Amino acid sequence: MTKPIQYRTKSCQIEAIEFDGTDVNAMAIIKWATGSVISYDERMLEPEYMTIQTLEGSMTASPGDFIIKGLLGEFYPCKPQVFHQKYEAVEVGA
Repeated sequence: MTKPIQYRTKSCQIEAIEFDGTDVNAMAIIKWATGSVISYDERMLEPEYMTIQTLEGSMTASPGDFIIKGLLGEFYPCKPQVFHQKYEAVEVGA
């Protein structure tokens, strides 16, 4: 019988921007994630969202989600509860 094995996340640094639903914030993410944001309409009513092309397909990011640049240069959204459990800010120059 095959049993599950426990794994621990390897220590690595990622880049992320919190999506707050504002147009200014969305435009900064679109510029940063060149080509990965496939849908965002600043004329939409609140709450706004954006669609991001990930390695697994299209995913929707809602205000409060973090947009992460992964180890392979890929982008994907992450819910804030998961983000804060998994990541902490790194001091500049560390």
